[in-house]
Amino acid sequence: MILTDTPKLNILCGHYGSGKTNLAVNLALDLRNRNPGLTIYAADLDIVNPYFRTADAAEILRAANVEPLIPEFANTNVDIPSLPPKMMGMIRGDYSDAVSILDVGGDDGAVVLGMYSRFIRQTGYDMYYVINQYRPLTADPEDVYLCMRDIEAASGLTCTKIINNSSLGAETTAEDVADSVDYAHECAAKCGLPLVCHVYCPEYAPDTPDVFRQRGYGEEPLFAIRNVTKRLF
Repeated sequence: MILTDTPKLNILCGHYGSGKTNLAVNLALDLRNRNPGLTIYAADLDIVNPYFRTADAAEILRAANVEPLIPEFANTNVDIPSLPPKMMGMIRGDYSDAVSILDVGGDDGAVVLGMYSRFIRQTGYDMYYVINQYRPLTADPEDVYLCMRDIEAASGLTCTKIINNSSLGAETTAEDVADSVDYAHECAAKCGLPLVCHVYCPEYAPDTPDVFRQRGYGEEPLFAIRNVTKRLF
């Protein structure tokens, strides 16, 4: 369980390929399961990235009674950083009974986020920095730290928590997840942020909890997700 006592805005940021979009969708679905009466938005700030983004999971979200908020030109060839009125209302905190998950969607998304940082700070937010040991540009804690600082500079916001989403996609094993525990703690210490959890997909690595216990990681928090990634090619 990750999002407890949440602010209105919960932002997921991180380097390309960290798996934050898949995680954002799963967080929205988990929040819905635990709070049936809550209004939940899943907002996609990834306006220019042609790869998988929250917009691709809109049908899954709607089926779970989570409202996706998608930029007008998402999934088109038009790259205009404009947000629909309802998304702006969400950022301004106009909806008192709603909680939102924002998928920043990479470095370009952080720039878009910066355009609205003043409203976001006023509304109240947590910004989860998603890390992945198995991505070449974030395999070292120092690189993770530098990437975080770049995102903070571009967005005008401060990361507040870290989520370890170390994964090799469908090839991920429970051992791969367990092998990333020390890395995740080193990254958290380097960035000066609390480590919220380690993410795993039971579809690919169902024995992850057992492997964690065998390695003495039984107290480490785990968050199980399902793969909602749309294959585009």
